[in-house]
Amino acid sequence: MNNSKIFDFGKNWKNFLNDIDETRINNSVSSLKSFTGLKNLINLKFLDVGSGSGLSSLAARRLGASVYSFDYDEFSVEATNSLKNKFSQGDRNWQINQGSILDEKFLKGLGEFDIVYSWGVLHHTGNMTKALNNIDINVKKEGLLFIAIYNDQGIKSIFWKKLKYIYVRYRILRPLLILFGYVLFLPSKIFKFFLKKIGSKIQTKFQKRRGMSFYYDIVDWIGGYPFEVSTPEKIIHFYLSKGYNLIKLKTCKGKLGCNEFLFKKI
Repeated sequence: MNNSKIFDFGKNWKNFLNDIDETRINNSVSSLKSFTGLKNLINLKFLDVGSGSGLSSLAARRLGASVYSFDYDEFSVEATNSLKNKFSQGDRNWQINQGSILDEKFLKGLGEFDIVYSWGVLHHTGNMTKALNNIDINVKKEGLLFIAIYNDQGIKSIFWKKLKYIYVRYRILRPLLILFGYVLFLPSKIFKFFLKKIGSKIQTKFQKRRGMSFYYDIVDWIGGYPFEVSTPEKIIHFYLSKGYNLIKLKTCKGKLGCNEFLFKKI
């Protein structure tokens, strides 16, 4: 794939590192516990496919898992290593490497894991079908697969794909596209903020969701190319046919965003 037409995911994650503190880490830990239904991950092996900033990997370590993180993007690998050095320096139970979910030989060399996690990654590989298929390689029998995939909105998704391509292709337009993202997403967050009357800042509310940042999520969303989508039904059917049971599903209710899936391999 032409790297000039790929979003700089890793550079965006490296910029996000300065925003990571104990509050964000705790939010990420809580999110992981809540969706998996597990109080801790002690004695479990956790594979983070497309580790990005490394925040989810760190959350898994805080819960007691032995973690292996990998990412295709060298800057994401650097970001994950930087996060480890800051919050878990010298940790022998957390390995980090560069690799691709599309590389079957690499995946087979990793072995099997109790939990395989990939949040918002597989749809950015340029070959989502292969990525969805390959990730099964590392899930052990009775193991969990936790993934999040962009929701298919039909013609709206086609629009977003074109917008993302423009972002990676024409650098001069990027500030305008980021501004467009704020104009599009910020009003709804302000409305929800006042409607629910929780917290004192919009950022605080957003931060509770996986410990992420509103600004860097906007940049990731506007520029995230390659870009593929799927309906919840297609993802569920795909993994049921591969011998999985659906344990938990959280949809974005047909709107813009990711649908989250927790499967168990039987």
